[in-house]
Amino acid sequence: MSVPSPRRTEPKLRLETVSYTYDHPAGAVPDFTLREISLALYPGELVAVIGQNGSGKTTLARLCNGLLRPTNGRVLIGGEETQTRSVAELAPRVGYVFQNPDHQLFAPTVAEDVAFGPRNLGLPAAEVERRVQAALTDLAITSLADQHPLLLGYGGRRLVALAGVLALGSPVLILDEPTSGLDQASGDRLFQVLHRRRERGDAAVLISHDFALVAAHASRVIVIAGGRLVAEGEPRRVLTDPALLARAGLAPTGLTRLAHLLEPLGVPADVLSVEEFAEAYERVYRRTRPTSAWEQA
Repeated sequence: MSVPSPRRTEPKLRLETVSYTYDHPAGAVPDFTLREISLALYPGELVAVIGQNGSGKTTLARLCNGLLRPTNGRVLIGGEETQTRSVAELAPRVGYVFQNPDHQLFAPTVAEDVAFGPRNLGLPAAEVERRVQAALTDLAITSLADQHPLLLGYGGRRLVALAGVLALGSPVLILDEPTSGLDQASGDRLFQVLHRRRERGDAAVLISHDFALVAAHASRVIVIAGGRLVAEGEPRRVLTDPALLARAGLAPTGLTRLAHLLEPLGVPADVLSVEEFAEAYERVYRRTRPTSAWEQA
């Protein structure tokens, strides 16, 4: 999928030399989970954050919506520091989808769960209902409206958690492995919603181990290793660079490894998708294969 480059305006979200450490004994040298991270999220962007488990990706996500507060540095949402606002005040501005959907579900029915956020914004009942129905429809789960969310399968619970955050209408979304447990159709519907929101100027941070997903949808990729930002750039540059990925303890996809092996034959090393690879391979094949007798006739 072609992802348009966002227009560089005032960022929706900014981290300025942010470091974070969890509790440590008094007098001990802090063992920072994140170290001097600076980045900005602009209107229309979907920025992917990749890195090994334990690299600091989820800590970064929780700093973005105020669940954690920086030990050093500043996190700003629309130019305002998160330190000055409560999590409840920040939620309408930065929606957060947890990696584990069970951390977000509590109401006796799916519809009530999805309605919780909009209702807490003080919206009129008709607007709450409109948002609930829109979120359920967008993710194709209207049939689940009267069911208990915690009695659904994992994929169903994931979709309900996503719907609840989408219904808030937050201009910034933080998505921690949002397609985990989803089938292809459900994942596609989610990203259709996200791209519609990007077109109107909303932005999102995607945390994912799925390089194919990142390649298809991200406008920019940030690589985290050992709590530090070690690389940043367009998906094609980052995801197809084995040496760069190795710095973060990551390996390229099988597709990238195969493209690099075939580069001497003319296959570009920076193909991002199976479709791109197939087209490049077909060009090489047509150029190099022997001409048959019937074609010569």
